[in-house]
Amino acid sequence: MSTSSIPFQPPCATVREVGLRDGLQSIATVVSTARKLEWIRAAHAAGQREIEVGSFVPARLLPQLADTAEVLAHAKTLPGLVASVLVPNTKGAERALEHGADLMIVPLSASHAHSLANLHKTPDEVVAEVARIRALRDASGSRTLIEGGVGTAFGCTLQGEVAESEVLRLMQALLDAGADRVSLADTVGYADPASVARLFAKARGLVGDRLACAHFHDTRGMGLANVYAAWETGITRFDACLAGIGGCPHAPGASGNVTTEDLVFMLERMGVATGTDVTALLALRQRVAGWLAGETLHGTLWRAGLPQNAAPAVLRETATA
Repeated sequence: MSTSSIPFQPPCATVREVGLRDGLQSIATVVSTARKLEWIRAAHAAGQREIEVGSFVPARLLPQLADTAEVLAHAKTLPGLVASVLVPNTKGAERALEHGADLMIVPLSASHAHSLANLHKTPDEVVAEVARIRALRDASGSRTLIEGGVGTAFGCTLQGEVAESEVLRLMQALLDAGADRVSLADTVGYADPASVARLFAKARGLVGDRLACAHFHDTRGMGLANVYAAWETGITRFDACLAGIGGCPHAPGASGNVTTEDLVFMLERMGVATGTDVTALLALRQRVAGWLAGETLHGTLWRAGLPQNAAPAVLRETATA
């Protein structure tokens, strides 16, 4: 068969929606369970297949996420949806396993100051916790994946500089302790494209495809540029929040995750298939904005709208070839 007769397959990327956890945890408005379920159904209908639905933390600490078990149960009824939750310790992991989460994300901060403020543990104590979570998972016979999320990987408002060598050490330590994969996060928006390219290249050289995701904030306007820099190193999974909400309550200035609809639009225009309908995302954003009246929302696509010539770059090139 001639290679010219083989249909072209564009490169693919996954955008994991984290608005229901990272987004909602830092805002005052409490979103009802019914609306969270509506959000998940609409996101799934728009084509999103990975959603972080909540966190198993004490309700007194994050009342916004007290209904995570119910939200997770609903997410698991939707075909093809990978439902993840954040778990800070073995108690949270026990609940995640009990309720059948597909993925547990265990947060670790490479900044010692932020780690103590956010988790009341040193980074190496979190690594030890991951080993206990892995033993718990294996003993249960569950197939739930464990992802070690290395936050403040590019710097920290509380500590300042975070050495790349420390980030790489902790990332490898998480894998050695039993995490199935790891991710890197710019928790406070300190990253720039050059530092992203450098750190992600080193990290992928160390652990390969076990570096499975990138998490950026748009605090200083470089979120999408940083995504592109990580994409250039081979990363194909990115966290994002609808309407760009979110931020860690224990990291001053950590406002605004990369906006889901803007990120999907950028990737699709680049010819990178995400499987997501941008128009449907914009409609969902409008609905969520109504639920979050008075909250600060972010993003730019919703203001300008889709351009008339909105076909992916690869399709435009094919049409003119």
